[in-house]
Amino acid sequence: MSATSVRPPAHARTPRAAGGASFVYGLVGVVGELLITVGVLLLGFLVWQLWWTDVEGNAAQAEIVREMNYTPPPPADDGGIRIAEPRRDEPPVPDEPGHAEQIAQFVTPRWAGEQLRPISQGTDRPTVLDVLGIGHYEGTAMPGGLGNFALAGHRVTFGKPFNRIEELQIGDALVVRTKDTWYVYKATATEVVLPRDVRVIWPVPNQEGVEPTERYITLTTCHPMFSARERYVVHGVLDYWAPTADGVPAELAEMVESGQLDLSGGTA
Repeated sequence: MSATSVRPPAHARTPRAAGGASFVYGLVGVVGELLITVGVLLLGFLVWQLWWTDVEGNAAQAEIVREMNYTPPPPADDGGIRIAEPRRDEPPVPDEPGHAEQIAQFVTPRWAGEQLRPISQGTDRPTVLDVLGIGHYEGTAMPGGLGNFALAGHRVTFGKPFNRIEELQIGDALVVRTKDTWYVYKATATEVVLPRDVRVIWPVPNQEGVEPTERYITLTTCHPMFSARERYVVHGVLDYWAPTADGVPAELAEMVESGQLDLSGGTA
């Protein structure tokens, strides 16, 4: 056998094998640490997105409601809840404000325990939905106006003002409060549509080119939960209005009396 065919003894080959194994183990360790780091970062993002934005959003929206400084409705002569008399004549209609300015407040008895939510002009995320709460589709009707008072709000994150939208039932009161006026709408229909289906916010919902003779409200939000694939929509029509100086709508009396709803701007 020639000298060139003789293999080195085992003890001479060990260092190379050991070095190769060390490199592989080291690489696996680095990759493992990177995966752990990425996992921690993703977990932190999820905590921020799904929990902390709600904490900040709820606090910010409660502060906006306080800053709107609406006068609390007067009590009854016996100190109890004064119930406002429904009016079904021509309601007052506020002027459309500038972008991101506050229009009104929203509450529904179906969401007992939820705080009052401000409604602001516009529906873009950076300046309205993410920071102010419920947004009003610019160009749609104002509260009490003929046509469609159309609103958008997050279902998850940033205070999630429309989180419980699927709980709403036909006939439920959808109450809008401006500085001087209550507008009590009643839910009439729900539907799920694609994001491109803007027909739901037409002056007469889903009826193109039709002149409105009713005063509608439409709530829109993402659907299903944690997805923007579709939109969940609730439609309603104005039942009555009342001056805030006359008291509280009957639909809200129980919430106010029980302390679930603080009309001075706080939360229960």
